[in-house]
Amino acid sequence: MKKDIHPPYVDCTVTCGCGASFQTRSTVPQLKLEICSNCHPFFTGQQRYVDTAGRVERFTKKFGGDYFSKQTANKDKASKA
Repeated sequence: MKKDIHPPYVDCTVTCGCGASFQTRSTVPQLKLEICSNCHPFFTGQQRYVDTAGRVERFTKKFGGDYFSKQTANKDKASKA
């Protein structure tokens, strides 16, 4: 390997949002995860709704809060006619 072009490879602590943590090695000393194998529904076998970073809120912010109400109002008008 060439000298002085690679980042240092150090011990790393990985911490999940559920509180689980483990040690590994990486180029950064600390990693923070939102979901890990201890709390992910695939590995636990439990069904759980995971809304990372508020997907619904981001959609509402991007397209406006009345996005769905316009469609339902148009359906109501069409059904009455």
